Amino acid sequence: MTESSPRVIATDLDGTIVRSDGTISARTVAALARVERAGAMLVMVTGRPPRWMTEIAAAVDHRGVAICANGAVLYDLHTETVLQANEIAPDVLAEVIGRLRGVVPELRFAVEYPTGFVFEASYDLGRWDAAALGGRPVDDAELVSRGGTKLLAFHPAADPDALSAKAVRAVGDLVTVTHSSGRGLLEMSALGVTKASALAALCTEHGITARDVTAFGDMPNDLPMLTWAGTSYGVANAHPLVLAAVSHKTSRNDDDGVAEVLERLFP
Repeated sequence: MTESSPRVIATDLDGTIVRSDGTISARTVAALARVERAGAMLVMVTGRPPRWMTEIAAAVDHRGVAICANGAVLYDLHTETVLQANEIAPDVLAEVIGRLRGVVPELRFAVEYPTGFVFEASYDLGRWDAAALGGRPVDDAELVSRGGTKLLAFHPAADPDALSAKAVRAVGDLVTVTHSSGRGLLEMSALGVTKASALAALCTEHGITARDVTAFGDMPNDLPMLTWAGTSYGVANAHPLVLAAVSHKTSRNDDDGVAEVLERLFP
């Protein structure tokens, strides 16, 4: 590494290095390879569950470590194994779902585990095939029968920013609420668990401070990480809250904005 190079590169995936067509460009893959080759740590920090990391691991040639489920799961990309998980307790799941149903009756719920997930029969899976992804429909009792790494709540028509604000008021004392898409999909982790908390813990284990971390993101679930890192970048397509919070901006995900920066940092 050069003297000015960061010791850690932490990047979100979807909307940041993953393009609109769901792929990571060859240019970005090559730029990510420079990070580990230079002796720095590469961390993918994503809202994705581990089961959605197989293609990513292959695309980046199994480089780096991943923080999944918005900070709840530490995942080794070299071996594709879960290293650590931080779960929402069953009684907390039940209380959160009960409160949210009271204020937004249209919400439908799913619970993520380190491997697999369960969901209400009326939960909208969108384009994802539940059987292929290890999910199954359950009744209300089974939905909260065990702890989960993430609680999902979907509203078919709500504005995500407004829905998130309402959920924070209702259950912000029990879980961490965020969102990362243009849909009315809430993502909830155990209280205090964020991308930043998990990244900070990982860095502490390696004797690395926030000032040695450069982070990239695009959505509100990235904000804790971006405001914690010593240097932060928002891609041009990022949510307005992200663009207002970061210290630097770069090109869109579809234009390899992260790669542009990494090529300068690791020439």
